[in-house]
Amino acid sequence: MSIRRLPDHLINRIAAGEVIERPASALKELVENAIDAGATHIAITLSNGGIAGIDVVDDGCGMTPPDMALALERHATSKLADDAIDAVETLGFRGEALPSIASVARLTLESRVRGGDGWARLVDNGTLRREGPAAMPPGTRVRVDGLFENVPARRKFLRTPRSEYAACVDVVRRLAMARPDIGFSLTHDGRLAINVAAGTERLARVVALTDRALADNSIAIALEREGLRLGGVAGLPTFNRGIADHQYLFVNARPVKDRLLVGAVRGAYADVLARDRHAVVALFLEVPTSQVDVNVHPAKTEVRFRDPALVRGLIVSGLKRALDAAGHRSVQRPSAAALAAWYAEPAGSVATTPSASYPPAPVGFPAPSSVSDRRLGFFAAPPQARAEPAEGPAPDAGNFPLGVARGQVARTYIVAEAADGLVLVDQHAAHERLVLERMRRALANGGVAAQALLLPEVIELDEAACDRLDARRGELAEFGLELERFGPAAMLVRGVPALLGHGDVTGLVTDLADELAAYDEALSLKERLDHVAATMACHGSVRAGRTLSVAEMNALLREMEVTPHSGQCNHGRPTWIKLAHGDIEKLFGRK
Repeated sequence: MSIRRLPDHLINRIAAGEVIERPASALKELVENAIDAGATHIAITLSNGGIAGIDVVDDGCGMTPPDMALALERHATSKLADDAIDAVETLGFRGEALPSIASVARLTLESRVRGGDGWARLVDNGTLRREGPAAMPPGTRVRVDGLFENVPARRKFLRTPRSEYAACVDVVRRLAMARPDIGFSLTHDGRLAINVAAGTERLARVVALTDRALADNSIAIALEREGLRLGGVAGLPTFNRGIADHQYLFVNARPVKDRLLVGAVRGAYADVLARDRHAVVALFLEVPTSQVDVNVHPAKTEVRFRDPALVRGLIVSGLKRALDAAGHRSVQRPSAAALAAWYAEPAGSVATTPSASYPPAPVGFPAPSSVSDRRLGFFAAPPQARAEPAEGPAPDAGNFPLGVARGQVARTYIVAEAADGLVLVDQHAAHERLVLERMRRALANGGVAAQALLLPEVIELDEAACDRLDARRGELAEFGLELERFGPAAMLVRGVPALLGHGDVTGLVTDLADELAAYDEALSLKERLDHVAATMACHGSVRAGRTLSVAEMNALLREMEVTPHSGQCNHGRPTWIKLAHGDIEKLFGRK
């Protein structure tokens, strides 16, 4: 076959395939153009998640009619004054966005420079349909309708309007975070979703676009090294999320998703975060243009550094220094009113145990009446942390594979004596597995029983997270979690799984929303049983740092002995280890 030149319309569609993957991709290009035009406010309107329509209006410098015609040609740009592409400082500079979008949609471009007249051009899937005068204020308006309507092969790969809308919100959130000097508004199907004013301080802008609680649970980052400057905010280790979608990284005010930067964040938090938890950060890196290449990806979402080791070291050391300076800080304490609601124990009261032959249920729970009850008991009573008078001989360690409890170390590990050695148990990891196995049994028997909350709890989340939870309410109810939509950005919790008791409801719902974000929408929650149930189990488990009574410790050991898979937690880590008598003797030089 001989070589031929591709026609312009096919070239544009190929470019569209590289740059415009979904409504969010088109929106990103249009908003970046508005930023580069010097806008002080950008108004965005979406219809049906951006699939039906995208409208971006800015008050930037505008374009003359000849410039508008040129802007719709490939590789025509005002953002490169010369050929120094390695020193580019603008966001959009390839000159592919507008012609690429116009080749797969109906694009209406209206613009007016200050002191001039407005002009409009309509391009329908690569063909100029109309142009002429337009009445409008200074600036530019771009309207995109029917994206991929004439390209069914591309259209069918779009996800649901809800998913496409969530992707658009993420794009706007990141660009608005990068430029606190610009005001942004986003309206979807007639409802205002984002509205931030120009000139806000960086932390205030990040908080407004993510989580208001971040303001009280974060540390400021400020470090400079060899011409590189790192700023931003980092969440405390205890203020973490189930997935990494709350990590916002910027290079020279350009939002990026770079493996080097993500790896540096994980490395900085490695010693203070569990492997399955992720930090909340917004990091702003300023690098000389000669030290970074922003032209390595068509959508400009990745960058390449001349000295990646220097960049990684700057981020790791900057975060570690800030975390060290935070000292003992943790997530903010409950309000004074919440603390005052705790039960005050009368002075002089002492709890006694009726028998040591088998550990009783914790205070507030009925004593087990059968082996089955002992296996299914839930150990979530508030720890009393008091001495317990012995009223009988200690259990025989030889009767139990995991031995009998002798104490607790660091309020995290149970020390038990078995017939053949010393057993150490991670109380949180072990109980997490037990709760998960209970949930599996309950689901197999028709569903997890729900426990109604006396006062329904309102959980504030972003709209996309609420959409995900709302779409799966019926399935979540089978897990015992009863939710209702409470406005556009909040969920009302009416009931929680009875197996979990009254734990951290806010953390549970937030983590479930994060889990759902990582799922393929084609999968049901039952198909992702382990992930959902494990998330719930984690929030209903005995926590590390909680003082357990001897009765609670022994009851936990007994249930582990009769529960499948109790030797490992839901994340694959061991729940207990044993030092045989011979191993202990070796430690003391006896063998």
